[in-house]
Amino acid sequence: MKYSANSVWVNNDKYDVVVIGAGHAGCEAALASARLGFKTIIFTVSVDSVALMPCNPNIGGSSKGHLVREIDALGGEMGKVIDRTFIQSKMLNKSKGPAVHSLRAQADKALYSRTMRQVLEDEKNIEIKQTEVVKLLVEDNKIVGVQILSGAIYHCQAVILCTGTYLKARCIYGEVSTNTGPNGLQAANYLTDSLRELGIKMYRFKTGTPARIDRNTVDFSKMEEQFGDERVMPFSFATNPEDVQIDQVSCWLTYTNEQTHNIIKRNLDRSPLFSGMIEGTGPRYCPSIEDKVVKFADKERHQVFIEPEGLETNEMYIGGMSSSLPEDVQYKMYRTVPGLENVRIVRNAYAIEYDCIDARQLKPSLEFKNIDGLFSGGQFNGSSGYEEAAAQGLIAGINAARKIKNLPPFLLDRSEAYIGVLIDDLVTKESHEPYRMMTSRAEYRLLLRQDNADQRLSKKGYELGLISKERYERLELKEKLINEEIERLKHVTVGTGDAVQELLKECGSTPLNSGSTMVDLIRRPELSYELLKSIDIHRPAFPVELEEEVIEQVNIAIKYDGYIKRQKKQVEQFKKLENKKIPKNIDYDKIKSLRIEAQQKLKEYQPISIGQASRISGVSPADISVLLVYLEEMTRTE
Repeated sequence: MKYSANSVWVNNDKYDVVVIGAGHAGCEAALASARLGFKTIIFTVSVDSVALMPCNPNIGGSSKGHLVREIDALGGEMGKVIDRTFIQSKMLNKSKGPAVHSLRAQADKALYSRTMRQVLEDEKNIEIKQTEVVKLLVEDNKIVGVQILSGAIYHCQAVILCTGTYLKARCIYGEVSTNTGPNGLQAANYLTDSLRELGIKMYRFKTGTPARIDRNTVDFSKMEEQFGDERVMPFSFATNPEDVQIDQVSCWLTYTNEQTHNIIKRNLDRSPLFSGMIEGTGPRYCPSIEDKVVKFADKERHQVFIEPEGLETNEMYIGGMSSSLPEDVQYKMYRTVPGLENVRIVRNAYAIEYDCIDARQLKPSLEFKNIDGLFSGGQFNGSSGYEEAAAQGLIAGINAARKIKNLPPFLLDRSEAYIGVLIDDLVTKESHEPYRMMTSRAEYRLLLRQDNADQRLSKKGYELGLISKERYERLELKEKLINEEIERLKHVTVGTGDAVQELLKECGSTPLNSGSTMVDLIRRPELSYELLKSIDIHRPAFPVELEEEVIEQVNIAIKYDGYIKRQKKQVEQFKKLENKKIPKNIDYDKIKSLRIEAQQKLKEYQPISIGQASRISGVSPADISVLLVYLEEMTRTE
C-alpha cells in the first residue's frame, strides 16, 4: 500500500527526537530522551493506546520481572507505574534460589494506561500527537525527519521506531481477517514501504491473545483460587514498601480436558494457523492452545488462568488459551473448561500478524548500522512482551539522546544485566520467531538477580542523569549497611547453650559441637538472618533494626558467597573477550585461514568485540582464534 500526499508542508516547531509508537517501548524511549533534556514528540495511531496492554493483564513474571527492576534501576518508569496500578502481586519461583525469583503483578489495564499517559503528559519535554507516520526522511544515510499522514514534515536529529505490532497489522480468527492493529485499533499501513525503500530487511511475525469473558458468567466454585503474596514487594526501588500493601483481588486456576482437546482437533482445518491463512511466525514459548494440543498430544490437560482485567470492568482474561479458531469453535472449547460452562465472550481470541525487522541490522546501541540517528526498540525488533519492549525503548531513548550530545553509546553487556542479554541476543543471533526473555538465557544469572538490580545499575542511571542524587545516596547508604552487617556477623560468635541447640533442633539443623560465627549459621540452608534474629536469646547479636531489603541482601551474600565468587571469575574471563575491540575498518576478506562462512557473517554483523563475534552463529572457535592472531598482528604493525 503506497502513500502519496496531496500536499507536503513543514512543521516548523523544533524537535530533537521523534518517537514512533506509544506502547511500552515508545513510552520509555520518549521519557528517557525528554528527561535527558531533549524536546521529544511521540506519535501514536491513538492517544487512547498509550501503554496499552492488548494481551495479558500483567507486568513481570519469570525473567521479565528482572527486566522491570532493571528498567527501574536505570531510571525508567514501568516499575513505578505498575506499583501504582496493580491489583494482585506475587513473587514467582520462591521455592527455588534467588537467581530465578521473579515478581509478577496483575495490572488494572485501563488504569495502567491512563497513569502512564499522565506521566508522559506531565513531562515538559514531551508532546503527544495522534497520527500515522508514513515516511522516514533520510539524507546521506542520516535521519533528518519524518512525514505524517497529513503530509506534514517534522525535522529532528533522531528517530526511534517503536511500532509494536501495528505495521500492516492483520487480526485473524477462523475465516475472519481484518486489517487492524490490536484491540481493533487502526493499523499503520504505510511506513513499511518507506523502510523497505531504505534497504531495511523486514520479517512477518505473529502473536496471539485469548478471549476476554464476562465475569458474571464464570462459576468460580469449580476453580482453584489464586491469592497474591501476604507481604507485597514493590517493583520500583523508589516505592515505599508500605504503599503497596493493599487489598488484592484473586485470580483463578482451572484446566482443559479431553473434551476440550477433541473439539480443537476436530476443527484444526478451520484454524488459520494450520490452514496456511497465517503467514507470520509465532512465539515458540507462548503457543496457542491449538499448538499445545498438537505438539503436546500426550498431555491430558493444560492450565488455564482466569485473571481480572481491572477493578472497574467485568472482563476477564483466559490465560493459557490463546487461539485463532473461529468464534463458534471458541465458544465450544471454552465451555468445556470447568467453571466456563456458561461463559459469554466479550472479545474473541485472535492472532495478529505484523511487520518487524531483522534486529541484526542494529548496533548494540539499537541504532541502525546504515542509517545515522535512526534507532529501534520493542516488538518491532522481533521480540515479544511488554517488559522486553520497555527495556529496549529505554536503551534506545538514552542512546538517541547521547547521539545528539556526541557522547559514546550507553551499552550493557551480558554480565551486567538481563537487558544486556536481551539486546545482545537480538543483534547477534538470527531469530525466526518473536524473542522472549528467559532466565536460562543469562549465563551469569546468579549475579543478575532481580533483588540487586539497583546495586548493579543505579550508579549508571545516576551518571546518565536519570536517577536523582537523593535516590543514589539512599543506595549508597544501603550498600554501606549491607557490607557493615556482613562484616559484623563474621565476628559474632554463638555458643552451644541450650537455647541455641533447641533452635537448631526445631529448624532441623545439626547441633553445634563448639561455638560458631553467625555467618556460618546463616550459610545453613534451613537457617536465615530473620530466623536467628526472631529468637529472643539472640537479640543482643542484632542490636540494630535493618530494613527488609538490607536483610535480604545480607542473607543472599552470605548463603551464596562461594557461588557468587565463582561466577565473578567467569565474568572476568568474559570481560577479556568483550574488551577486545574490533576496529571498524577491518577487512575480513584479507584475513587468511578465516572460513568463507565466517567472513560473510562477520561482514554482515560487524561485531564490535571478539566476545560479540564469538556469539554469532556460523563463527567457530577456530575462526575466533584466527581473528585474535590477526588483531595481534595489526597491533604490532601499527
